[in-house]
Amino acid sequence: MSQRITTRTKKRRNITYLWIFGLALVVFLLIYFDKTELLYVLATLGVTALLVIVATADLGAHERSENSLTDAQAAGSGISSSSPKASRK
Repeated sequence: MSQRITTRTKKRRNITYLWIFGLALVVFLLIYFDKTELLYVLATLGVTALLVIVATADLGAHERSENSLTDAQAAGSGISSSSPKASRK
């Protein structure tokens, strides 16, 4: 089973590298043949698509409890960020 997972991972990685190489070749050819207006339009559409993906991403889907989160400084130093409760006598 682990061989099947690594084979899928390698296949996906190879497809990703193929996409990167293909898009780099397209960009190079557009620059070489002086088609900068088409390159500008494609870049604008790419950035727009990225912004739409980020805008529609559900980044706050996970419930977070206030007790489990600490601020960054307290987490880095190992000190609890909540104040200790005063004991009443």
